[in-house]
Amino acid sequence: MSSLADQIRGYVVAEFLDGEDTADLTAEFDLIDNGVVDSLGVVRIVSHLSRAYSIPIDDIPLKPDNFRSIGAISAFVEDATKTTV
Repeated sequence: MSSLADQIRGYVVAEFLDGEDTADLTAEFDLIDNGVVDSLGVVRIVSHLSRAYSIPIDDIPLKPDNFRSIGAISAFVEDATKTTV
């Protein structure tokens, strides 16, 4: 995983899986289907991404597929920061 993915993984672990076994948390692990992140969790992730990566909140589409996995979140951030730079 890239350092961006590592940062996002660290956030997910700290905010949603603190104290849990994270061995299965790969880049493609489905956070939504596995109950790690719910709709409120997606809002928390959006807020974090906006602050941490200077992505205007209005530019973050709330499509579940963008937040389904660490890999998807990383790809979204990479794409969003390319267009804002």
